[in-house]
Amino acid sequence: MMQPDLQVLVQEIRQIAREEILPRFEHIGFAVKQDGSLLTEADLATNQRIAAFLLQEWPEIAFLSEEMEREEQERLLREADALWCLDPLDGTSNFAAGIPLFAVSLALFQRGEVVLALTYDPVHDEMFTAQRGRGAWLNGKPLRCQPSEFQLCNAVAIVDFKRLSPALKQALMTNPPYGSQRNLGSCVLEWAWMAANRGNLYLHGGMKLWDLAAGSLILAEAGGYAATLQGEPVFVAALAPRSVVISPDPVLFAAWLGYLQAQQ
Repeated sequence: MMQPDLQVLVQEIRQIAREEILPRFEHIGFAVKQDGSLLTEADLATNQRIAAFLLQEWPEIAFLSEEMEREEQERLLREADALWCLDPLDGTSNFAAGIPLFAVSLALFQRGEVVLALTYDPVHDEMFTAQRGRGAWLNGKPLRCQPSEFQLCNAVAIVDFKRLSPALKQALMTNPPYGSQRNLGSCVLEWAWMAANRGNLYLHGGMKLWDLAAGSLILAEAGGYAATLQGEPVFVAALAPRSVVISPDPVLFAAWLGYLQAQQ
């Protein structure tokens, strides 16, 4: 199967996000889903528009979204040779709270591998893209991870504490190995920011497929480093949550992963 034209995707996703997400920012309520996460009108409208666009342009490619029932998601992962994976609005809690850090994220799977990825931040008009074997870009300019001047002891870490084990959470809070800590509240942006050398370290205790699919390719094509806490590849075409450890810098990545594994 020929890959879809990335520029066609970029143009349409940017337009949909700017029409469906931005006008609702700071002007819309939300609902709470069964898992405790939030759902807004912007999620649903963006999901519907992107799904319709993808079906019209590439009807041969199946479509999986965060907003689908789990049984349907599992069936698609089992059966589809080519599959879109969409998070229509990652960072919904930020969006609902008026914090301008959220994004749309779309990945294309072929035979269980991510081959094309896109993450778009509509507030800052930043479009992160990647194609397997061809590189990663931010608004069309090449993305390349760079070695850092930082050591682990003064590094800036983006850490989401919610899904970490109590022992690891306690260790990081009482005697952190890094200099300071942040949390953006949007997994797909955190992947993209790591690929753009924004921050030195990253940790998440349990990320869902649509949160990591696009970002894993963007980071890899930018030359960054990622693994689970067990040292395994992060991306697996399955619904079970995956832990995520990242650094753009190979020396920092080895030190960070080594520290984290020693705490378990």
